[in-house]
Amino acid sequence: MTTLDVPEHNSQMQHGGPDPDDTPSSPDRNPRFADIANARLSRRTVLGGGLAAAATFLMGSQPATAAPGGNGRGRGRGRGRGNAPTLGFDGIPGDTTDMISVPPGYSATPFLAWGTPILAPFPEWAPDASNSAADQQRQMGMGHDGMHYFPLGRSSTNGLLVMNHEYTIDDQLFPDGTADWDAEKTAKSQAAHGVTVVEVREVEPGNWEVVRDSRFNRRITANTPMTVSGPAAGHDLLQTGYDPSGTALLGTLNNCSMGPTPWGTYLTAEENSNGYFRRAGDETAEQAELLDRYGYSEFGFGYLWATTDARFDTSQEPQEPNRFHWLTEIDPMDPDSTPTKRTALGRFKHESAAITTGTRGRVVVYSGDDERGDYIYKFVGNRPWRSYRGRGGSPLDDGVLHVAVFAEDGTGHWEPLTLDNPALAGQFADMGELLVKTRLAADLVGATRMDRPEWVSVDTRTKDVYVSLTNNRNRGIDYPVDAANPIVGNPNGHIIRWAEDRHDHAAASFTWDIFVIAGAHPYDPDGEQDVSDVGFGSPDGLWSDPDGRLWIQTDGSQPIDSNDQMLAADPSTGELRRFLVGVPQCEVTGVITTPDQRTMFVNIQHPGDSGGSDWPDKVGGLPRPATVIVTKDDGGVIGT
Repeated sequence: MTTLDVPEHNSQMQHGGPDPDDTPSSPDRNPRFADIANARLSRRTVLGGGLAAAATFLMGSQPATAAPGGNGRGRGRGRGRGNAPTLGFDGIPGDTTDMISVPPGYSATPFLAWGTPILAPFPEWAPDASNSAADQQRQMGMGHDGMHYFPLGRSSTNGLLVMNHEYTIDDQLFPDGTADWDAEKTAKSQAAHGVTVVEVREVEPGNWEVVRDSRFNRRITANTPMTVSGPAAGHDLLQTGYDPSGTALLGTLNNCSMGPTPWGTYLTAEENSNGYFRRAGDETAEQAELLDRYGYSEFGFGYLWATTDARFDTSQEPQEPNRFHWLTEIDPMDPDSTPTKRTALGRFKHESAAITTGTRGRVVVYSGDDERGDYIYKFVGNRPWRSYRGRGGSPLDDGVLHVAVFAEDGTGHWEPLTLDNPALAGQFADMGELLVKTRLAADLVGATRMDRPEWVSVDTRTKDVYVSLTNNRNRGIDYPVDAANPIVGNPNGHIIRWAEDRHDHAAASFTWDIFVIAGAHPYDPDGEQDVSDVGFGSPDGLWSDPDGRLWIQTDGSQPIDSNDQMLAADPSTGELRRFLVGVPQCEVTGVITTPDQRTMFVNIQHPGDSGGSDWPDKVGGLPRPATVIVTKDDGGVIGT
């Protein structure tokens, strides 16, 4: 396995090694985003200062001054209540301590750490990690990631917190690590994955608790029964020895970000599911092509599940990999419901799911495929989502999946992944096969290769769409660098945004621009903001809150002396301020507020994943992923 120069902890390897998202599997023939972006930047007038400013722009973190189609700086885009600025807090410096840092006037309290009991008989957390697999099934999982708050009765003090558990660090999951691996260890590791639904309530300002007797509390893991819908349901590519119907799937894996639907359900994104499999070879040519394109390797990420669970050995279940990398819908309000994998949304390494509506109420789902050189996708429903729900159907089963193509002039279009697309003629027997092989279809239509698309967020006020592109450390090795492409290595990543034509999310074309290029030394070309102290790298989590603030979370080595962090940006002014700093080696990920915006939940993933932290317990023991509750000491709206 080749060792790459990658962020030191933006990784899901069990024992170190390359970041799986930074190993490309897309073909070299498609256009690269940096080639197009830099040509676009050389002609930017929105920056002010012409080419000299554009050249400086490429050297550090700089917010762009106006969104696509906007009216420029300070013209009301992204403003908060009334005419007040959206960023009303004092930015904080970077930090390397083992504590959570927030601005003056704010408090941060750990909550729902890995191992917190949520289901009877409520097994307590064992500080030496000696809890059994059965215990783990009733506790908060590991690897906290994307999450959403579903209010009960519109309440901002009582609701369901639904969160993903992306992956486990098995050296921490057991007292003796991965030694003497057996079926019990496989079961515990699998139980620490997936999704948690937990009812929480505020008992006093800033102090929340688990509602232990809640009927909603639920763990969904790598072994939870699932169903499947859409064009690939029952397809022979989903059929296995234990499920010849191809409709009774088991489990969800490597759940990264998510998206709430307009009808109140939760879409969880399955990302690097390939890392859990052992690839034994002896495949057909078709199987080999598909496994190669989705990044399956002999040892995966080092997980040992395949030694006791035949599902994760491709020599025993060659079709099992095809049953992952989907978006899975969960109804948190119905604890008896069966999660459903929605195949019409495509199969790839879903980092995220941002859900909104287009013309006539058609549902639109944006999602990034988090691997160097892969793509950005959009699903558009065929009819208004309410009509499907009214007839007992799903709006996510009938529509067209598209992939983004960016042009140098700041325009772009969505290429449909359909059997009647001339570029796909005769390539796939049916839509089920095309969707199982989504990446292969996107390759054929000339989609633009991106620098690891991560989270997608939609500003509900302006309808602008943002995508974080976390980094590409091989820029200049796999990718050409010239006068039009000056970002050597792109070690710190960037964020793009676009406006769909006519502000319709169902549109076939869009205009785009670069919102920020991350780095150590931000530069404001208009000289209106002093943002020199807000350097950051590896943007990952994104969320545009109801007032238009864009919250930016990081996962990777920072270009300044700091742990990973969360910043807030005002898209209308270009302001950028650091709001929260995590603990050593963690990822700051997952952010949502209650409806009144007075309580914020933020997740801290893999703190001290190779030592250097005992957060949040601070007793010298194991570090634990946990949620952080952030409140304003005066009880006000977060960020004001």
